[in-house]
Amino acid sequence: MVHAEIRSADPDATRAFYSELFGWKYSDGAFPGYTFVDTGAEGALPTAIGPLQGGADSVLFFIGVEDVAATLARAEELGGRTIQPAQNVPGVTFGVFADAQGHKVGVAAS
Repeated sequence: MVHAEIRSADPDATRAFYSELFGWKYSDGAFPGYTFVDTGAEGALPTAIGPLQGGADSVLFFIGVEDVAATLARAEELGGRTIQPAQNVPGVTFGVFADAQGHKVGVAAS
């Protein structure tokens, strides 16, 4: 795994909740309302909290792959479906699929 993300309809409230619960601090991310979490734990999985990107609130983990679009296509061949097609932001391409049972998983490539 390379990344985890909490996508929320109210990211500010979500950040406040985890800040109070775990003492998390935040720094700005790639687009407005998206922040990276500083858990205070060395070597922690990079985690972010951000606004919804289509769909409902969710918690996602991202797996590093060579080719996001090809991985999404293969997931579909295996009975899954693409939730969020491959998108490029500075430094990374990412997408989200649901497996054959509906579990959502992110994939990312640098």
